[in-house]
Amino acid sequence: MAGTGVVIARAERRRRAYTPEEVRERLHARLAESSPPEPEETSAG
Repeated sequence: MAGTGVVIARAERRRRAYTPEEVRERLHARLAESSPPEPEETSAG
């Protein structure tokens, strides 16, 4: 149980090394690859 704090601290340190622009780019990249492509036109019925 004590090991999880070390892992979290290490991840937090790595996260703080990014500039806000890098964080934004990584976030958009992850979002793009995780979300399915949206249909061009939705027909409701």
